[in-house]
Amino acid sequence: MLGLKLKTDPRWVTIVESNIQEILTDHAWCEQKAATNAISIITINSEKVDLVTEMIKIAREEMEHFEMVHEIIKERGLELGRERKDDYVNELAKFMIKGGSRNQALVDRLLFSAMIEARSCERFKVLSQNIQDEKLATFYRDLMISEAGHYTTFLGFARKYTEKTDVDKRWQEWIDYETSIITNYGKQETIHG
Repeated sequence: MLGLKLKTDPRWVTIVESNIQEILTDHAWCEQKAATNAISIITINSEKVDLVTEMIKIAREEMEHFEMVHEIIKERGLELGRERKDDYVNELAKFMIKGGSRNQALVDRLLFSAMIEARSCERFKVLSQNIQDEKLATFYRDLMISEAGHYTTFLGFARKYTEKTDVDKRWQEWIDYETSIITNYGKQETIHG
């Protein structure tokens, strides 16, 4: 469904399990950044009523996920920790079209967002199927379903709002680019790392 070419090696979960505090902190900040991204899309495209309506829902849901992760952190007697840099997302951002039309920028931002949601969904699936902690397995299964919904929302709006971009062709370019960089990740106890 997601179209990703490379799947995460399930052995990544062993790395995650070696430092649960780090994965939870990183995950919390990923949710906060996802909410911020949705708000940024609203700010730049406030005239698109249906897009704004859906981005409000996504921003709210992402902040609810942030709160859920924060509750798990507190329940385990851990601390949230400082915001983490997400090298994967920063590397994806380099692929966004620079200097194009406002419409091209919107479509590419939506595809960029869809890609992050697709990989997050895939990682949550791997966690839900392989992590030994039953509570976290259930938690990540539920979030996987949510991320899949966000992925389809972003991709759907890219198709709806395109003027000149061949969205399917550009999405394939995104998939190919993501395939070229993902081999550098999956070696750290972070959602994308």
